[in-house]
Amino acid sequence: PLTKGNTVALGIGVAHQLTRVRHDNLFTKSSNPESTNLVPKTTQTFDKNILAGNSFSIPLELRFRKESWSHFKFHLGGKIGYQANMYSKTIFGSGNNRDVVKDYGFPDLNPLIYSAHVRFGLRNWALYASYNFNTIFAESASTQLNQLQFGLSISMY
Repeated sequence: PLTKGNTVALGIGVAHQLTRVRHDNLFTKSSNPESTNLVPKTTQTFDKNILAGNSFSIPLELRFRKESWSHFKFHLGGKIGYQANMYSKTIFGSGNNRDVVKDYGFPDLNPLIYSAHVRFGLRNWALYASYNFNTIFAESASTQLNQLQFGLSISMY
């Protein structure tokens, strides 16, 4: 708490994020320069294509809230962290004829992540939005993708 009554506070912590995005395109890799591109689905048929990964970060928030048990809250913050891994998972077929191909070899995966987020709600429930300022792939020749997230946040305390 930064004020008497705990209406303004500073929050810091450690976070793990699992990213999982289902899409209808394929990732291809180029060797000169080493880049990753997202291309539309070709004649090759697949049932699912997923981009997934894990990251660890340190979030920092400035928290505002009303004084009461069922308080309104507003949090504004950011985070900086490390993208531990990212992979593409493509599923061909279904049932017993199902083949799963995981590709971890993104040559230009950007290991640094930094973002801003906002959260507002009542008591333990809040709506959440976050935007990563840096792209998933570092090479300028790669498809430039920034993560934008929306969700529901549940606080245990």
